[in-house]
Amino acid sequence: MKHGEGTYIHSDGSRYSGQWKHDLQNGQGTEVWSDGAAYTGQYLNGRKNGRGKYTWPNGSFFEGDFLDNDIHGQGTYTWPDGCVYEGQWIKQQMEGTGVFKYPDGRVYKGSYVKSQKHGEGTLQWPDGRKYEGDWAQGEMNGQGVMTEADGTRREGTWKRGHRVNQ
Repeated sequence: MKHGEGTYIHSDGSRYSGQWKHDLQNGQGTEVWSDGAAYTGQYLNGRKNGRGKYTWPNGSFFEGDFLDNDIHGQGTYTWPDGCVYEGQWIKQQMEGTGVFKYPDGRVYKGSYVKSQKHGEGTLQWPDGRKYEGDWAQGEMNGQGVMTEADGTRREGTWKRGHRVNQ
């Protein structure tokens, strides 16, 4: 029975190095899988729990809270294309409030439901344009205000990303 510090190498080459308790990963540790994925962080009773960093083989990574092996709580996910989301997570999905930064300079601040912009939020473009208002299923939807780079404001109703009234 493993207890204390140690390393275990699986038959497929995956390995765990770190703390053990009653034959389970418990405490601080690092696990590296044969496909190149890796996790460094806290474990509880053999499962990722607490703060940690998980890196996927494609280069994307998440740094933040884990609960029962799921991304859950506060954290930052970075994609290989440069997109970054920092905010709340529930069971692997962006849920609650957060900030999503795009590589082209756009920034969304607001609510998410099931990893989609949903509820109140603001999208700022690098050229100075800004939309503030309602979102549904990832699109501007409902009441909102679009402010152009020159300061011109257009209030109205949006549906599926487009303004439908003047």
